[in-house]
Amino acid sequence: MQGKGFIKFMAILLGIVCVYSLSFNFVTSKVEKDAKAYAKGDLNKEKAYLDSMATVPVYPVFGFNYQFCKGKEINLGLDLKGGMNVTMEISLSELVKSLAGNPDDANFNKALAIAQEKLNAGGKDFIALFVDEFEKLSPNVKLADFFSNQDNAKLLKANASNSEVKNYLSKEATSAIDRSFVIIRSRIDGFGVVSPNMQKQEGTNRILIEMPGVQDKERVHKLLQGSAELQFWQVYNNEEVYPVLENINKTLASTLKTTEVVTAGTDTTAAKSESKLAGLAKNKDTKDSTALKNKDVAKSNPLFSVLNVPTYQAENGQTSLRPGPVVGWVAQKDTAKVNEYFKRPEVASIIPQSFKFMWSVKPMDVSTTGGAKIFELYAIKATSMDGKPDLGGDAISDARHDYDQKGRPEVTMYMTGDGATKWKKITAEAAADPNNKKSIAIVLDNTVYSAPTVQNEIPNGISSITGNFTVNDTQDLANILKAGKLPAPARIVGEFVVGPSLGEVAIHDGLISFVLAFVVILVFMALYYNKAGWVANLALVINLFFIMGILVSLGAVLTLPGIAGIVLVIGLSVDANILIFERVREELNLGKPTPVAIKEGFKHAMSSIIDSNVTVFVLGAILYIFGTGPVQGFATTLCIGILSSLFCAVLISRLVFDWLLEKKANITFGNKYTIHAFKNMAFNFVGHRKIYYSISTAIIVLGFIFYFKNGGLNLGIDFKGGRTYIVHFDKGMETEDVKAKLAAVFPESETVVKTAGASNELKITTTYHITDQDNGADKLVEKALHDGLSKTGVSYKIESNEKVGPIIASDIVYGAYGAILFSCLVMFIYIVVRFKKLNYGLGAVIALFHDVLLVLSFYTILDGVLPFSLEIGQDFIAAILTVMGYTMTETVVVFDRIREKLAETGKEDLHGEERNKLINFALNSTLSRTILTSLTVFFVLLVIFIFGGASIRGFIFALLIGRIIGTYSSLCISTPIVIDLGKNK
Repeated sequence: MQGKGFIKFMAILLGIVCVYSLSFNFVTSKVEKDAKAYAKGDLNKEKAYLDSMATVPVYPVFGFNYQFCKGKEINLGLDLKGGMNVTMEISLSELVKSLAGNPDDANFNKALAIAQEKLNAGGKDFIALFVDEFEKLSPNVKLADFFSNQDNAKLLKANASNSEVKNYLSKEATSAIDRSFVIIRSRIDGFGVVSPNMQKQEGTNRILIEMPGVQDKERVHKLLQGSAELQFWQVYNNEEVYPVLENINKTLASTLKTTEVVTAGTDTTAAKSESKLAGLAKNKDTKDSTALKNKDVAKSNPLFSVLNVPTYQAENGQTSLRPGPVVGWVAQKDTAKVNEYFKRPEVASIIPQSFKFMWSVKPMDVSTTGGAKIFELYAIKATSMDGKPDLGGDAISDARHDYDQKGRPEVTMYMTGDGATKWKKITAEAAADPNNKKSIAIVLDNTVYSAPTVQNEIPNGISSITGNFTVNDTQDLANILKAGKLPAPARIVGEFVVGPSLGEVAIHDGLISFVLAFVVILVFMALYYNKAGWVANLALVINLFFIMGILVSLGAVLTLPGIAGIVLVIGLSVDANILIFERVREELNLGKPTPVAIKEGFKHAMSSIIDSNVTVFVLGAILYIFGTGPVQGFATTLCIGILSSLFCAVLISRLVFDWLLEKKANITFGNKYTIHAFKNMAFNFVGHRKIYYSISTAIIVLGFIFYFKNGGLNLGIDFKGGRTYIVHFDKGMETEDVKAKLAAVFPESETVVKTAGASNELKITTTYHITDQDNGADKLVEKALHDGLSKTGVSYKIESNEKVGPIIASDIVYGAYGAILFSCLVMFIYIVVRFKKLNYGLGAVIALFHDVLLVLSFYTILDGVLPFSLEIGQDFIAAILTVMGYTMTETVVVFDRIREKLAETGKEDLHGEERNKLINFALNSTLSRTILTSLTVFFVLLVIFIFGGASIRGFIFALLIGRIIGTYSSLCISTPIVIDLGKNK
């Protein structure tokens, strides 16, 4: 074997990376264990302890703090951790209306309505749909008449063509989505979610948001769907505010009890945290004279124990207040305490009415704060009697990311006509005193994004905002400034909420299924292949270690389907070992010595291993591209697992075999019970192919009969839209009784009630108010649900809920069709190119469609018979594509054997009875590998099905029957079809 040194080097390097990646979980686990021991069941104390540890070094040698380690540990999906998954949709219809000045034109508004209907039905480009509909309704009217105005004259001329208007609207729509993304991201960051995940859904007007650990639905709805309010405020300087802060500090000292001013956490960690905060000014080349380091001082100075006033060392050596708009530096963990102090009645009464305290949108640069998250405090100046800002976001016509003359990132802001007049007055006031120039704060959602100092009066409404910005900072700020210009409301069109208790059950069930499935594989390989089986087991253990390490290092999110994917990969990775071991057995039966047999076995099996793994990897990639959420989680682990499995099963196991041969060890590939299994097999698969065709046809016809009998497929809300709730009752419930209670509260809607595992766990699905876009619709439906469930007289708890709007449902349907058809096309091209025969490709693709129809038929026939739901949803599509992968893997192995035999005969192809014999030989010679691989994967799936929990039972059932169908199809359908397609030739 060549390249042993390189393989060893890569294995060691990969091992080090995986150890490093997984080590963060052990570090954070120890800190969290200490927090629980300290808190003794008090959740507030536990949280305070962890907050105080945020910037404390906890990782040995490297000195990483807890906050850094927490961000590097393995990410658990919502189904394992609990939380919310939300899909936001930016209303492009309202954006277009706003850009046009909300016209009353009947055809304009009708075109908008029709475009929205087509978008709901699966259309993609709203702007293109709108322009097309408008041109149909008003063929002689120019769109520029609606959209061109003085403010956008540079971007859109009055005589612009409809095509130019369409381009303008498309750019504005993209910009609106980008602005919404920035605003929503800042709101999520302010919400305090640990490791939120946000992504724009490319090609759509939607944003996907995942918030682990969040359960407060109402707060999230208000946070995400509230309209953004951009404001410009004058700001007090530090010197003006310090006396007020000093007065607040004295008032608090005289009113607070001793216990209220002691910082939560252990003495050690608190001192460490405070010492970092105290060193803040030093890190900025200043001295912080207000940092307090002990409890005694904290008792007499409660505000200044958590808030540091910015200072610097003057030329005379005296500590002076730092000029500028920042009036305080506060650690993230203490911002809530400062807010609480300001809200106290005795404090609120001494704060001048013109003062509004606001925080910076994000913490200061951590390189200047010793790694601590420090937020800046500003004192906003309310100059009007009604408390309104000096200027609103509607005064801005445009804002752009730009560069100054020295190449530094800046933002150029353009005002409207009215805005420029007001802006001139405000900037003149701010720059009036040359020795004390004031700042103007740019505020969104009561958070300060920037507070630039005004150097001079700005008369023309064009301003440059400079500072210590990165390119990302200026891009975000430009988006924020444009956010107030044109409203594009964001609505929640899909959501998924999982309670923490359900997440704990999922982790428990998933781990049990994982461990048991892994043990099943290890025992089987050891018993069937004897010593060679233990080599495969070693490779499997290393493979599992690599998979987990790679997932963590890539920041992938581990979900329940992801765990199923890992277990499945472990089952599939056995396939490579079985292929190799069966070929080694063939070589041993020919009388070759063990070293030669091992070498030849690896050599002859390699083509089949590469082909079968490439096909499954391609399917995994397609799943990742077309899928979302759990399907993507499954695809991620599948693709990573296949690459890792190839490395371990082929290269690592070969290294172990070579080491054993060097040690003159006796290597056996079976025992007296298994060594002769599947020997001299001679099934006439080709001769009986018409019987197999008849069996498949009968099942598919029966499926069609049940399809019409049941009124179609049992589509989940993924495919038809609706709301689903998992409800846990204190005792077993009759589904029909619960459905009857809900019928009265969910009028004129489709409501389905099924068990979700145990009889006291019900899955309730309804289409009630699913098309209602009003923000209060979710609350209305949930109230109706509680009204209906309360009539049962049994205590209950909603464990999770999911909402899928009609637009998302239509997208999922078309995405599913696209995934299956695209997979078939890719498989066809791969087979034709790889085997250079068209009938091979056609045979493989026909077998794929056969498998899909057979799985659908079984789902239709068995729906309502089995004690768990057989819905057709996203996870079912993942199962279908995985089944297709099984079939392709099995079929490719047989095709490889045919190709190998043809190469031995020196012919490109055979015909007639000679071809029949060749195909029967190929099928029988690979039968041991086919049966053994199918059995191992089947046993793995069976263990997951039994112990993996109700949430993935339907998904695993599809894989189970798919495994059986895939094996049957590869033996009895796909390869025999090659004969029938090649008869004429």
